Amino acid sequence: MKVMATGTFDILHPGHVLFLQKAKELGGEDAVLAVVIARDSTVEQRKRIPIIPQEQRLEMIKSLKPVDEAYLGHDGDMFKIVEEINPDIIAIGSDQNHDVIKLQSALDKRGINAKAMRVEDYMFGELDSTCKIIRRIKHTDFKDKTGEID
Repeated sequence: MKVMATGTFDILHPGHVLFLQKAKELGGEDAVLAVVIARDSTVEQRKRIPIIPQEQRLEMIKSLKPVDEAYLGHDGDMFKIVEEINPDIIAIGSDQNHDVIKLQSALDKRGINAKAMRVEDYMFGELDSTCKIIRRIKHTDFKDKTGEID
């Protein structure tokens, strides 16, 4: 079984790793996990300017234990990469804004034989999202004990 997971993966944190582990588990014991990283242009359109460039985000995702394959997504048609990867399952994160039923309907209409499934697990914590990490960084005084900035 091939499972596909998608995301921005801008500043990696334990929640990303949990999502990818749980996504892979959806495919069973011998599943292959293919991860699609959103392009910078897509992130800018849908969220904000990414902190980490797409090539670096791709390399970081490739290095994670649960990941077997990693790709940059395409601009425009989000289903193009799905057709290229040809997954059995598309894993949607618990905090991702995709409607699983609408996604499944769109897949069916395009003749893509994949099942959309939501990963319910989420790692709650003080810094459980990239936005929370960015806010923490923005409000951190980076002067060392001598008053110098590192």
